[in-house]
Amino acid sequence: MRIPFERALRAPTTHRHDYLDTYVTDLANVIDVDAIRAAKIRMGVDPLGGAGIHYWGAVAARYGLDLTVVSDVVDPTFRFMTVDWDGQIRMDPSSPYAMQRLISLKDRFEIAFACDTDHDRHGIVTRSGGLVAPNHYLCVAISYLFHHRPKWRAEAAIGKTVVSSQLIDRVTAKLGRKLYEVPVDFKWFVDGLLDGSLGFGGEESAGASFSRLDGNVWTTDKDGIVPALLAAEITARMGRDPSEIYRDLARELGEPIYDRVEAPATPEQKELLSRLSPQQLRLADLAGEKIEAVLTNASGNGAPIGGLKVIAESGWFAARPSGTEDIYKIYAESFRGVEHLRRILEEARACVHDALATTPGRASSDQRAPGGEMRTAAGTTPEASRLR
Repeated sequence: MRIPFERALRAPTTHRHDYLDTYVTDLANVIDVDAIRAAKIRMGVDPLGGAGIHYWGAVAARYGLDLTVVSDVVDPTFRFMTVDWDGQIRMDPSSPYAMQRLISLKDRFEIAFACDTDHDRHGIVTRSGGLVAPNHYLCVAISYLFHHRPKWRAEAAIGKTVVSSQLIDRVTAKLGRKLYEVPVDFKWFVDGLLDGSLGFGGEESAGASFSRLDGNVWTTDKDGIVPALLAAEITARMGRDPSEIYRDLARELGEPIYDRVEAPATPEQKELLSRLSPQQLRLADLAGEKIEAVLTNASGNGAPIGGLKVIAESGWFAARPSGTEDIYKIYAESFRGVEHLRRILEEARACVHDALATTPGRASSDQRAPGGEMRTAAGTTPEASRLR
């Protein structure tokens, strides 16, 4: 039944709730804001004209933080944005194209960050390294949190998606924690984050959430603000920014190079790709290495990944159809350098091409950012420049 707005406001079932104040007050239970304030960390944030634009000033005021909002412009056309690699406007905090404004200001701040328009994804900019690739920051955040959250459960696991970096696996092993790998979609982390069996859940597209300081649930969905503020906490308590910490992790555990490519696919081809089986794979090895596993179900929860993942000692690829566009995506990573990654991608494309060739309307060559080159993890990386 529809009723007038004024009557709805007067109804006894209608109550006002201050979402902003409630959220900002509760932040001290998930982030060590005292450490950030004590270290006098100079921070910058670009809300990208999004839903959290009024939260950042309240955070700074409530906790006495040196936090500058570099732009408070709200424009439904988003004409203030620099365009992404393909000329489109996207409020993507993981894209070095979309993040040009904040990257250009990096020397003004010890740490800077941005969130997308609904503020459930984060982008981290450091003075020493510029925009931090999403997978790199996930590794840093995981390593830091599981060393600096003593009240978390000893058995709390680390959640990642099947297309996130394998460096996360190595960080997890070093920590002596259990890895919980799931298909693409943050929904797979909900139960674990809720009951505390997961201390952290993160995905390659710069979405993450983690437990409160006491180990209880913060949120079961992605929260862009909390990982952003965590970057400031890390900088405050470690005396180094996330880029510097990542470089140490890569030196110790291996430096991966990651890329993603995409290509047009018909609905029929997407359905075929989602149902590929290991028996259809014509690869005997992957870029010169023995194939260790071919997965069609995630190792963490056994759910179908909607494609397949092929794993060798020094690299892997995963192929899956997009859930929102008529394209398919190939994710790949190598711990042996650019040429090895190129070989993995070439073999992955051939594998998918052979599978899709059995249906009409064969997919065409993949679409990539201008130049199509792969970049090392030390610089502007492919994972930070691809359309999400």
